[in-house]
Amino acid sequence: MCGSPARVWVSAMTAFSEAERAYLKSQRLGRLATVDQHGQPQANPVGFFPQDDGTILIGGHAMGRTKKWRNLQRNPKVALVVDDIVSLKPWRVRGIDIRGEAELLTGPHELGPHFSEEVIRVHPRRIHSWGLEEG
Repeated sequence: MCGSPARVWVSAMTAFSEAERAYLKSQRLGRLATVDQHGQPQANPVGFFPQDDGTILIGGHAMGRTKKWRNLQRNPKVALVVDDIVSLKPWRVRGIDIRGEAELLTGPHELGPHFSEEVIRVHPRRIHSWGLEEG
């Protein structure tokens, strides 16, 4: 895809590499995929916040009233993709695909006052990244 090797991990709780952590901290927008009541995928743009414990928090306005929240109440399986285009000429892309399980939290958090108290915590189980070693 972009000429650099991809990395794939599969385990109970997967840890991010230094390059992956740095990349996630440099980005603010990703796409969260959940599974709806009919077994169909649903993807939405979301703001996300990498945590020191290796999880990722996803917040939003009125999160508890969203379809993604309802989907995750039925099925906690989730995927979060964060990617960007580094260069058009030459073509260079980079990104990370995080598969895991979601934990639905309600209560005080430190994401900011413009977020509802419902937050999704993603526990990574599989991480696939590409193009990050090139900078």
